[in-house]
Amino acid sequence: MNLHYSSEKNIQVLIALLKAHDITNFIVSPGSANANFVISIQQDPDFKIYSCIDERSAAYMACGLAAETKQPVAICCTGATASRNYMPGLTEAYYRKLPVIAITATRDINLLGMNRDQLVDRTVIPHDIAICSVHLPIVKDADTEWECMIKVNKALLELKRNGGGPVHINLTTSYSKDFSVKNLPSVNVIDRFDYRDKISELPDLPNGKIAVFVGSHDYWSEDLTLAVDAFCENYNAVVLCDHNSNYRGKYGIFFDLLNIQGGYSPEIQQLDTIIHLGDISASGPRNCRSVWRVNPDGELRDTYKKLKYVFQMEEQDFFIKYNKKAEENTPRTDFYNAWQKEYDDLMDILRAQEDQMPFSSIWVALNSYNKLPGNSVLHLAILNSLRSWNFFGPANIKGTFANTGGFGIDGCVSTLIGASLANTGDIYYLVTGDLAFFYDMNALGNRHIGRNVRIILVNNGLGSEFKNNLNPQQQAGLGDDADPYVAAKGHYGKMSHVLVKNYVENLGFKYLSANNKQEFLNTIPVLFSTNIEDGPLICELFINEKDDVEALKQIEQLKASPEGAAKQLAKSVLGDKGVQKLKHFLGKD
Repeated sequence: MNLHYSSEKNIQVLIALLKAHDITNFIVSPGSANANFVISIQQDPDFKIYSCIDERSAAYMACGLAAETKQPVAICCTGATASRNYMPGLTEAYYRKLPVIAITATRDINLLGMNRDQLVDRTVIPHDIAICSVHLPIVKDADTEWECMIKVNKALLELKRNGGGPVHINLTTSYSKDFSVKNLPSVNVIDRFDYRDKISELPDLPNGKIAVFVGSHDYWSEDLTLAVDAFCENYNAVVLCDHNSNYRGKYGIFFDLLNIQGGYSPEIQQLDTIIHLGDISASGPRNCRSVWRVNPDGELRDTYKKLKYVFQMEEQDFFIKYNKKAEENTPRTDFYNAWQKEYDDLMDILRAQEDQMPFSSIWVALNSYNKLPGNSVLHLAILNSLRSWNFFGPANIKGTFANTGGFGIDGCVSTLIGASLANTGDIYYLVTGDLAFFYDMNALGNRHIGRNVRIILVNNGLGSEFKNNLNPQQQAGLGDDADPYVAAKGHYGKMSHVLVKNYVENLGFKYLSANNKQEFLNTIPVLFSTNIEDGPLICELFINEKDDVEALKQIEQLKASPEGAAKQLAKSVLGDKGVQKLKHFLGKD
């Protein structure tokens, strides 16, 4: 019989990555669930395979082989209780930090508890038999194929990280009878480097368009800022950031204003390499070929499904190393200049249209971001407040933060108050919508609140995030049907002009309000004053939900290419549903 690889794609991905990570030694035990994997590797001359009937013995054999060769060894068994017999040997490997890979085959785990034969639960394993445990599903589409790739890379890289140890891969099989696949698929191989690696051992940055993308980030040190600025000059790179990135260097672009353009995508946005700093962000690059993640945690966080390298080191160490690698480079800034020109062009268009923009969250942000006092810290509630302010910057302030970790509605007022206690000489601002505000308003009664708290409350009587055209429910045509429950319209006094006023004044806050542009402009001298002696302050803005939607549409359509203009026209005529139907008809969905 002429055998090749199994047609099961998760098996192919696993084998391809085992090859890429130079894992060649296998000890396999007999069985049916693991047969497709075993048959696939037995015909591949790159692998050296040993047979062992007793799984307990196989695991200990792997310990001996791994200890002697100093190389990873894979063991593979069938379903049922076979994997239980791996536990003594894997326990030995765990405490000796031996690189053993336990591949346990299984039926689809959605059958757990359904009285199916030879199916045991491995979703939770003992803590001290593996430092990493992943489950590979059956590949049904591009997403599940990516899931398998990132999980296998993660498991195999853990074999040697921080001293190393055994890992567990739970491999689902569909018992395919097709072994006709002659070539393994192309897979994304991820590698990890750390601070101990010499400069000569680090990969060279490829030629092309390079950007440093900064997610949510703490305050920057001066040395880190200087190192990133030097990197931009050495590699002709740009820093793509928003308020939450807290980057204050020379080469930052608030790129959300470019990203939001529905009918325009300049060539500079097609990036070749992204150096990814920071954590969860409301912003993100539109397109890239490869991502290099730099973070002391060293984890494989493949946010954009293009992860190539992980650098487990301090950010400053990374940039110092790569600046040394580029000592012969001629400083260049034309890529940054191109981004800055695109941003400036959009801002010029927006300024020319500003009178046409309604009183809205975006208009308030446009007329506020550059008026914040230099000794202030800005907090932004998710989602609409954060988005609206991220179009414009940077602000000449100490820093900006948002609860992007959990990315929930709760806690923005309390977080602001907690932060304000740390530095009573600085002014702490919060911009929030009404649902998030009322959710957390009990915090305003805390007796520790100081004079340095200022809150801008956008009250439009509902969750405005659920009424704009970026929201999937609105794209589905929900319209005002979203009001009662999805957007929760009508709670908290239905935009009462006295509810918040009476509440906060009784708690000792100064209260301001505005119903239109001019009224808001009148509040600016007090709202953005550097004097904190007057005490805590809340400025409530009564904004029509439809005006918020219109302002976002205006921002999306500042500039358009001929192709983009055609798409926008089709969308305006056909609507979101009509565009989807047209794509389906043309076979482009």
